[in-house]
Amino acid sequence: MARDFYEVLGVPRTADRDEIQRAYRTLARRYHPDVNKDPQAEERFKEINEAFSVLSDPEQRARYDRFGEDFRKVPEDWEERVGAGAGAGAGSGFRWATGGGPRARYSTSGFEGEGVDVEDLFGSLFGGAGRMRVPGADQEAELPLTVEEAYRGGRRTVTLAGPAGQRRYQVDVPPGTTDGQRIRLAGEGGRGSGDDAPAGDLFLRVRIQPHPVFRLDGRDVHVTLPVTPWEAALGATVPVPTPSGSTAKVTVPAGSSSGRRLRLRGEGMPGPRGANGDLYAELRIMVPPRLSDRERELLEELAAVSSFDPRRT
Repeated sequence: MARDFYEVLGVPRTADRDEIQRAYRTLARRYHPDVNKDPQAEERFKEINEAFSVLSDPEQRARYDRFGEDFRKVPEDWEERVGAGAGAGAGSGFRWATGGGPRARYSTSGFEGEGVDVEDLFGSLFGGAGRMRVPGADQEAELPLTVEEAYRGGRRTVTLAGPAGQRRYQVDVPPGTTDGQRIRLAGEGGRGSGDDAPAGDLFLRVRIQPHPVFRLDGRDVHVTLPVTPWEAALGATVPVPTPSGSTAKVTVPAGSSSGRRLRLRGEGMPGPRGANGDLYAELRIMVPPRLSDRERELLEELAAVSSFDPRRT
């Protein structure tokens, strides 16, 4: 379900045009993709623009206030059509029955009554849905991906269950897809009502699954990198895994401790319209679970000669 437009702009339903415009300017500056580099900023910016375009237009806002998220399904001249269908009694409100179901009443505040379907209502007034073109509703489903699938992208076969049974779709996943990103399948949403009424779109919202090695933060990738005590103390060059399936080399500076983060620029998720994300390797010093006699001897010798005390440093 789409978010309420007033909620998107953060204004009350009683907000006047100036309040709506001020809220829009503030949010647009904050989430403009040229300013905000968060991967989700572009989607948020589109959402803000859509909300403003509707609420800043008096006619669209009136229809949205009356019909909510279904306002685009209602003809723009719906008030005129309802008035004509009411006959002599139009203007002061009238009553009708929708089949054998509950009665609804039209008044200046909109439609009232329970269980009234707007599409059925207008269809009965205007001689059936075939005489009016009502576009199909947009639909949304989740698309689970592994980190590697999101990194590589490519074509995937997706099976979704619906009222008419299961349907299969061929979906092109862009390389570097991020969690929460939407992929649009044009014309694969709800069917329209009436002759040649266009179908809605199907939006697949990506959900990247938890991974045993990688953790994503936007396009940046975080990984824990185990190192030995001597690698941390003396410094070393060690391999680190990447979402591409290959390994990169990272230099561990001498004297490193657990928790130190090493950055590999550009080794994160691909950026289709910009720079790649980065990979951050966080060091974790690991000790041997069992020591050989020689290892124990060397460590005891180190303990005897070293003055290092981490609890005082």
